[in-house]
Amino acid sequence: MGNQTGGRVFLFLHTNDFWRDYHAMQAKGVKFNEQPREERYGTVAVFQDLYGNKWDLLQLNQH
Repeated sequence: MGNQTGGRVFLFLHTNDFWRDYHAMQAKGVKFNEQPREERYGTVAVFQDLYGNKWDLLQLNQH
């Protein structure tokens, strides 16, 4: 028990439609720790599950 990840993200939820899932999750009360951001690899936002684990909601760029 305890803070096994040092407060960092270690879980990833991949999606093929970031904005659809982001808005649906927000509507259901999911707590996002930050605003979505565009990175060179894709679109991402950190959220927490019911137990405080941090996840990335992530849509990777297509190559």
